[in-house]
Amino acid sequence: MTTPAPTPSLKEALFNKRMLLCIFTGFSSGLPLFVFINMLPAWLNDSHVDIKAIGLMALLQTPYVAKFLWAPLLDHFTIGLLGRRRGWMLVIHLALMAALVGMGSFNPATDLAIISLIGVGVAFLSASLDIVIDAYRRELLPDNELGLGNTIHVNAYKLAGLIPGSLALYLSDIGLAWPVVFMVVAAFLIPSLLMFLSQKEPEIKALAPRTLNDAVILPFQEFFNRKGVVAALEILLFIFLYKLGDSLATSLATKFYLDLGFSKTEIAIIAKNAGLWCGIIGGMLGGIWMIKLGIHRALWIFGVAQWLVIPLFALLAGMGADKPMLALVVGAEAFGVGLGTAAFVAFIASSTHPAYTATQLALLTALAAVPRTVINAYSGYMVDSLGWVNFFWVCTLLGIPGLLMLFRVAPWTRNNQTTAS
Repeated sequence: MTTPAPTPSLKEALFNKRMLLCIFTGFSSGLPLFVFINMLPAWLNDSHVDIKAIGLMALLQTPYVAKFLWAPLLDHFTIGLLGRRRGWMLVIHLALMAALVGMGSFNPATDLAIISLIGVGVAFLSASLDIVIDAYRRELLPDNELGLGNTIHVNAYKLAGLIPGSLALYLSDIGLAWPVVFMVVAAFLIPSLLMFLSQKEPEIKALAPRTLNDAVILPFQEFFNRKGVVAALEILLFIFLYKLGDSLATSLATKFYLDLGFSKTEIAIIAKNAGLWCGIIGGMLGGIWMIKLGIHRALWIFGVAQWLVIPLFALLAGMGADKPMLALVVGAEAFGVGLGTAAFVAFIASSTHPAYTATQLALLTALAAVPRTVINAYSGYMVDSLGWVNFFWVCTLLGIPGLLMLFRVAPWTRNNQTTAS
């Protein structure tokens, strides 16, 4: 009988090379997504693009939802001599930087169709990078570091949002041309790429798929066989629902703040920084508390905290351009979501099998991206019809089903540290 590995101290868990690498995986993964969430709406708003069209631009993120379709290819094929993960990282990073610069060279007022086409390419590359990075991180971390490692990844992911969501808006507001702003944002991917290239491939905890057929079929077969069909479907439904309300509520956050009368500089300084640092604090505390709570109980406690802050946006909508209230609402929301995301990402990672990390993580994270990509595309129509206050109350109601699913997928009384067994 194998003796379980001793639980590391908090100092040992926090200060090791694996946690440093998780910072870079999070930053590299998060930056392209926040281009869509924060930077793109401001860019389009500057060109007086209609709010409905801005909302529909969320559909550009469709590759995030479909990434499990080509994940087996990234799991099976190796590029060059860098290894199965780092070879793909090199190619995708370079292509992604070129695509971001290319997208920013067009004018939204006259070239929206071309921008949309390149945007789909950016999302495809970004989703592909997520596939590789998620698998790399799952292979890098031992099971007892999954919660903390994924928390650090998520916080670095949010930190990356400071570049397109704060720096880019500020640079635009002081007169820097948008094409140059896109170049600056793309350049922030370079440090992550250099860091990955300087490291060795993580040790593979299980044999990689031997054939392309194995890479396509076995990950899905293994997941449903291990969980059972009913339990597996419940997990998939839970992943879809857990962050639905909050994701929809923040889908047009930049546009919402602009409509309230805040300037882009105020948004960059107040909203983005309050959201960033409170989210990081919430995520770090969530990762630390999860060591004692376990994943199941963390999903309950942090999920409720995540849900309770959504109505604060309705309160802000009724108050107008109140700067202290903006900081309070954004900070509280980010703290709650930081907690919820820490548990959610750990749950997803622990639900995979080491032999099929890329494909299974792509499937589960793709489901988590469906609300952000498909449902959020209609947020502009909802706001146009309901107004901001009623829109946020609808988002609050949509957060309830995900919490109810916890009775099935993460019972409080069965508080396993991991769910992959």
